[in-house]
Amino acid sequence: MSDLLSLDGRIALVTGAGQGIGAQISRHFAEHGARAVIVNDYFLDRAQAVADEITAAGGSAFAVQGDVTDHAGMKALAESVREAHGPIDILVNNAGNSGANPAADVSAPFWETGPETWDSQIGVNFYGVLNSTAAVVPAMIEHGYGRIVTIISEASRYGDPGLEVYAGAKAGAAGFTRATARALGRHGVTANCVAIAATLTPAIEDRLAQNPERLKKMMSKYVIRRPGRPSDVANAVLFLASDAAEYITGQTYPVNGGFTFNL
Repeated sequence: MSDLLSLDGRIALVTGAGQGIGAQISRHFAEHGARAVIVNDYFLDRAQAVADEITAAGGSAFAVQGDVTDHAGMKALAESVREAHGPIDILVNNAGNSGANPAADVSAPFWETGPETWDSQIGVNFYGVLNSTAAVVPAMIEHGYGRIVTIISEASRYGDPGLEVYAGAKAGAAGFTRATARALGRHGVTANCVAIAATLTPAIEDRLAQNPERLKKMMSKYVIRRPGRPSDVANAVLFLASDAAEYITGQTYPVNGGFTFNL
């Protein structure tokens, strides 16, 4: 019996993969036979550490530096991958930013902030998805095959005070994904989202370590009373990137411990 989750022969690009969820997705892809996992991150040293780990374990991975907010840069990145390894079969839009400006007053209400606070979140979470997708789609259409998986947040579906811009950008990415799915289905390309809730990435772990009571309060809202793990998200992404999900497109899969339910 064939392994429907096998990525044998596939070339995958995972953005923002230098740590946390993106790093685990990259490991999952390599473990399931991807011919090459392109580990992208804004910081090359982080991407290289993940690629080296995968290579040491017997997988095939290559680190590339890239800023998803740079349209021309992502086009050039995709072309360089194509020249070195072949066209990208799988794109995971994982790069995200819930507030990159440490100098900003993150406790201030949305209406008391402005573009200097908003731009980085909209840039990575929305324009980053547009730029990365635009960079890989032409080759996917040409070859009649592609899998696009975009990581969004339950904040975009549930709504979190204090995360209005982040939630809006992630919701925009979800709407874009649905429209892309309709446009690309006839070309053999699927596009889906995975919506995550509290997941133990380095940033979340740091925040919870500073306030242990916050974790207890947070988990009271979850049916499964633990935070998500990067592997929980990677499992869903692997499924959507594989041939097991070839008849699924335009959907959002919550990986959220029962924080919200779909109707």
